[in-house]
Amino acid sequence: MRITGDAAALVVGGRLDVRSAADARIALHRAVDSGEGDLVLDISGLNAWDATGLGVIMGVHRRAGRAGRRLVLRDVPPRMWRVLVAARLHRVLTIAS
Repeated sequence: MRITGDAAALVVGGRLDVRSAADARIALHRAVDSGEGDLVLDISGLNAWDATGLGVIMGVHRRAGRAGRRLVLRDVPPRMWRVLVAARLHRVLTIAS
């Protein structure tokens, strides 16, 4: 998994799963804590995520809310979109196309 960007916009690629969750959590929390306004997370390059990876996204969403920020998922791949809809998280998360 790779994460590039700054405290306002990040690009996530590869797999967000149990193996990469700890590193992703650290990088994403750092971005939330060091910025202001929306944190845009471009996940167009994300190949797969598991329940642990989805938990990281939800944790970042909650942390951003506590910091007065909003996590915005951008360019969600169709396969990931289906997971969000099945879990009804598309109603909780802010998603931009």
